[in-house]
Amino acid sequence: MTLSKNRIKYIHSLELKKNRKADNVFLAEGPKLVGDLLGHFSCCLLIATSEWLSHNRHLPLEDVTEVSEEELSRASLLKTPQQVLAVFRQPEEIIDFSVINHSLCLALDDVQDPGNLGTIIRLADWFGIEHIFCSPNTVDVYNPKSVQATMGGIARVKLHYTSLPELIGSLTDIPVYGTFLDGENIYGHPLSKNGLIVMGNEGNGIGEEVKQLINHKLYIPNYPADRETSESLNVAIATAVVCAEFRRQAASL
Repeated sequence: MTLSKNRIKYIHSLELKKNRKADNVFLAEGPKLVGDLLGHFSCCLLIATSEWLSHNRHLPLEDVTEVSEEELSRASLLKTPQQVLAVFRQPEEIIDFSVINHSLCLALDDVQDPGNLGTIIRLADWFGIEHIFCSPNTVDVYNPKSVQATMGGIARVKLHYTSLPELIGSLTDIPVYGTFLDGENIYGHPLSKNGLIVMGNEGNGIGEEVKQLINHKLYIPNYPADRETSESLNVAIATAVVCAEFRRQAASL
């Protein structure tokens, strides 16, 4: 079946949030990513080369279009298309704040870069963090760049968009952590197995309203302490450092 101009136009339209939201769908590309998501999300459109299809005949796929490399290139949003492209249904969002009582969760306060968001989801997946609570102004998780950067982590990590001040304000006797230049050295501060880790905006950090609600302020020290260095870490890198220390301490208990 030939890939129509209208279908190509539709795929390209999913680069915009309003179009993804209108149909409640998102786009994913590449054998690894599409393969990881097929078992977790409903697929409503898939286009692939004969090579990919020949290796995946066992999958129960609907609305499949076999295309040439050139056709895939015209439909793809990537500079280097990778055999397969799929449109998935966005899952219904169910917010359960109680997960913070018994597990470690992340909160993102206005993270704007889709690559950073995708990388943080990938990190959460690696460190066994299953829930991320995002401020309404945090970049859309279904942005194609975010989806690609998750490397499949979006299949196992659930994101919830909500008011962080309201969320944190509703917590009782739950540790809420954030990183600040005037915080306590993370490597000398006892960390819990449950609670909420708040990470802030790339340029402004954690907003004032959320900052006032954080009861454990942490600091990631540079090394050596007296050496002149960068002003701050990228938010995704800082998240990796923080999550690694939480899990290291949990493993030593």
